[in-house]
Amino acid sequence: MYRSILIQADDFSLDRALTELKAQSGLAGGLCFFTGAVRNSNLDDAVGGLYLEHYPGMTERQLDQIVDEAARRWQLHGAIVVHRIGHLKPGDNIVLVAVSASHRGEAFEACEMIMDYLKTNATFWKKESIPDGHRWVEARSSDQAKATAWDA
Repeated sequence: MYRSILIQADDFSLDRALTELKAQSGLAGGLCFFTGAVRNSNLDDAVGGLYLEHYPGMTERQLDQIVDEAARRWQLHGAIVVHRIGHLKPGDNIVLVAVSASHRGEAFEACEMIMDYLKTNATFWKKESIPDGHRWVEARSSDQAKATAWDA
């Protein structure tokens, strides 16, 4: 199974990632992707930007393990995970998860599971710029509930 896991400051190209995934995945019939972007508001505050940090080496291993888990559950042809770090402004891309499988159902489920696990199991720290200064973004119980549901 093809995989690409990247953590980078630079933006990513969805077109380039999907072209790569298709080229590396053979004749997969289902391709699914999710992109996440910086919000302009959170918790009733305007958000002027986001700063993302990670734990180099460990975070990549965690993402690799998440893709491994998805590949154990579904017959995937390929997966691409790109997560950005550094200073980002509202509207900027943060994350891309792209998955290919023989059928759309497997691709949809694997893409969703990878994203749910990424939100809860990968070591990223996010700090928002708000009108009163900065604050660290805390994990949401709804994200943990979604990730836990995959284990049921």
